[in-house]
Amino acid sequence: MDTCRLCERPDLRGVLDLGATPPCERFLGPSELDLPEPTYPLHLRVCSSCLLAQLPALVTPEETFTEYAYFSSFSVSWVRHAARYVADAVARLGLGRDSFVVEAASNDGYLLRHLVERGVRCLGVEPARNVGAVARENGVPTLTEFLGPETAARIRDEHGPADLVVANNVYAHVPDIRGFTAGLRGLVADDGWVSIEVQHLLSLVRHCQFDTIYHEHFQYYTVRSAQQALATGGLVVVDVELLPTHGGSIRLWARPADAAGPPSAAVLEVLAAEADAGLHTADGHLGLAEDVHRIRADLLTFLLETRRSGRTVVGYGAPGKGNTLLNHCGIRPDLLPYTVDRNPYKHGRYTPGARIPVHPPERLALDRPDYVLVLPWNLRDELVDQLAHVADWGGRLVFPIPRLEVVDPRSAQGQPVVRSQR
Repeated sequence: MDTCRLCERPDLRGVLDLGATPPCERFLGPSELDLPEPTYPLHLRVCSSCLLAQLPALVTPEETFTEYAYFSSFSVSWVRHAARYVADAVARLGLGRDSFVVEAASNDGYLLRHLVERGVRCLGVEPARNVGAVARENGVPTLTEFLGPETAARIRDEHGPADLVVANNVYAHVPDIRGFTAGLRGLVADDGWVSIEVQHLLSLVRHCQFDTIYHEHFQYYTVRSAQQALATGGLVVVDVELLPTHGGSIRLWARPADAAGPPSAAVLEVLAAEADAGLHTADGHLGLAEDVHRIRADLLTFLLETRRSGRTVVGYGAPGKGNTLLNHCGIRPDLLPYTVDRNPYKHGRYTPGARIPVHPPERLALDRPDYVLVLPWNLRDELVDQLAHVADWGGRLVFPIPRLEVVDPRSAQGQPVVRSQR
């Protein structure tokens, strides 16, 4: 990777090298365990010119998203988040039965179903065949395509311009930023809105959320770098909201340049916070590696000492971020015999790289482990509630990021784990 994918200048600097790992959603079937498994470098870099943090596009979107293991509707809190967003967008933009909404990367219809219920005309654009089929079965109109200028033009010709284009948790997943952004502009009406949710690089750096770095995330945004990316398609950021999702995200509201107007006070405030954190300079992105080393050392020490003492630790969840954590820390079934997940698609499969088996959640009550390592830590509130029964046998939850904590799921009070206390 020699040049920046946004500004095309050869000014990239290394920020964090996590070694080589397999694609995070490429779960293995039993027949694949004796076969070679491809791995790809996972090295985060930042452009000194435009300050876009990025990974090389070693795994194509076609390889990752044509058949996909992630279904949004399995997260109760995520569906609720989508419902709140729809209610807010309807009120903010005055959406009704005469409106048209398009969502890029609409997954299994977790968001658009709330518009369908309101009678708002909508369309999902979802590249994964298996996921899009589920959306259609649930009554959400869905086109199986990757979004780009040509797809946008076909949709606009058939359905007309969109009053709102939603792109939640996809803007980091497209290596062709310019083409995807042109697709967003091609879909939206000249006086319409584009809404984007994406993890905030400021939160990633502040809280050392290194496990959210994986191959299907091609770039990581500040508001400043998102402004520059959207400008390539003639879109202007006019407002921003800070969200707790994914450990800290931003919701960007953008409009075509002729309809945009000046940015809100919130945009200026977030830009100032990014500048104060040093993220408007390339040097400000450095230092993440030392925090990653601390998290890795603490987690491995905990797992090794727990194993020596004869106590048991299993996992909860099999998210993409968990596979970055497991592989970078070198955690294998000797330290984490299995994990459980609510998604039946993953049952009977094995995590990429670490090859940890995935079972249904009911396995926890059968085995009664001493500790449950929560891999989707970003769903902490939801999972503390779901896993309250672990306390029935004296079990505890373990959260690895931003620092190692052991939690009583009934009190939900985390205590930082200090090595000398183990």
